[in-house]
This record gives sequence, structure tokens and C-alpha cells, in this order.
Amino acid sequence: MTDLLLERLHRLIMQKYSKKVIEHFTRPHNQGAMKNADGVGTVGNPKCGDVMRMYIKVNKNKKGEEVIKDIKFETLGCGAAISTSSMATDLAKGKTIDEALKITNNSVAEELGGLPSLKMHCSNLAADALKKAIDNYKQKK
Repeated sequence: MTDLLLERLHRLIMQKYSKKVIEHFTRPHNQGAMKNADGVGTVGNPKCGDVMRMYIKVNKNKKGEEVIKDIKFETLGCGAAISTSSMATDLAKGKTIDEALKITNNSVAEELGGLPSLKMHCSNLAADALKKAIDNYKQKK
């Protein structure tokens, strides 16, 4: 590609996505599999082909509350799907189970500085994967 074409492509991407979305896509946080996870949640969207898997490790804090000590994700999908997975893990890490269950698709998108309406389903998947991982953890107890 020519430099001019790359510059135009970069401008187009910057207009469509916030800097935070691009940061989480290019340098995702908490990415990877987790051995011996306490809970695992997998979700997918057959329309777009995005698939997300979240892993959580839970410990009790000094008050006896269950806290997400560690969280990881694996995502096969677009940049928005990877960004929302990364942000959802950041939002959940260190939170109690009850606090993590309050993380919504809108809170994930807001923390990223918004998403184009066509990509909002990606944040739905991230919040859903987190909730499924928590549900899986609760079922094992």
C-alpha cells in the first residue's frame, strides 16, 4: 500500500473508533487462556462470526466476599470484539461477583468512548461472556 492510502485508511479508522477502542485492539489486556479457571463462559454471534471465551479465577477478600482475582479472554472476531473483551476484563478484575454482574454492554461501550451502532453487538458479547463465566463458577460451587 502507498503511504497516502495508509494515511487515508488510518483517518477512516480514527473517525469510526475512539482512541481507547484502538488501544485495546492493538494492545489487549488480559488476553489468553487460563488453566484451572474457576469459571468459563463462551458466547458467539452467528451473524458476524465473533466468538468470545472468558475465564475467571475467584478468591475471597477479607470481608469474605467472592472477588474476581484474575480474568482472561480469548476472542476470535473484529477489532471491536477484541476491544470490548479487553475492556470487560479490565472492568471486572478485582470486583466482587455482585459488582461484576452489574457490568453491561452499555458500560463496556461507554468505557471505550463509544462504539459505532453496527458494532454494539460486540459489547453485548463481552458482557454476556463475563456473566456466563460467573454462572459457570456458581454452578461448580
